[in-house]
Amino acid sequence: MVIAHGSRDPRHAATVHSLVRRVRSTRPGLRVEVGFLDFNLPSVTGVLERLAAEDAREVVALPLLLTRAFHAKADIPTVLREAPASLRIRQAEVLGPSPLLLSAVHRRLYEAGLGPADKSSTGLVLASAGSTDPEAIAVIDQTARELRHTGWCAVRPAFASAVSAGGFPRTEDAVRELRALGVRRVAVAPYVIAPGRLPDRIAKGARDADVLADVLGPGPELARLLLTRYDEARAQQRALAFTA
Repeated sequence: MVIAHGSRDPRHAATVHSLVRRVRSTRPGLRVEVGFLDFNLPSVTGVLERLAAEDAREVVALPLLLTRAFHAKADIPTVLREAPASLRIRQAEVLGPSPLLLSAVHRRLYEAGLGPADKSSTGLVLASAGSTDPEAIAVIDQTARELRHTGWCAVRPAFASAVSAGGFPRTEDAVRELRALGVRRVAVAPYVIAPGRLPDRIAKGARDADVLADVLGPGPELARLLLTRYDEARAQQRALAFTA
């Protein structure tokens, strides 16, 4: 069961459903459901109740999250604890960090008109939604460093929200910082999965950039990564059962 946050913006749910369809097509025969924490239906609780009514016994909960912040640490465990007692549920790890996410960022940048030869003359702003969670901030910082090692002349992490415990600037401030360094071309890569209010804020902050990539969206990398997290959770479940 893929667990998404949900949004009032209809583009969010449409993107999530498109990604889930890709996961299903990537591994035919695996039952893949989706539930939303808020705003959209079906809810996580509703999906779990339906699965229990259909005599399902084991569920792997796949957080559609890039970092382990509040939703992964609090919201999702809380709602999973309220599941019917007949279900055995294992919460998989969040998506990031992963080389597949770096590949997704590069694909979106190339789709926006850049190529590998442009890296050495292009500064990159990795713009995420934002968090005050130290673990999540560290992962975003790590991801920016890993992107820098792939050949971009400079990479700056940024947040769509104004407040960050890690001191990250807003998107527009990161763009100005790279300009001040004399970077010839500036690109903004939204490090978010689906459209919505915060991605729109990232786009607004990228007005002075030369290139704005699309959100990660329902690409093949995210589908493969969700299945990787599913397989890891299942392997851990089997190992625990064997140990017991």
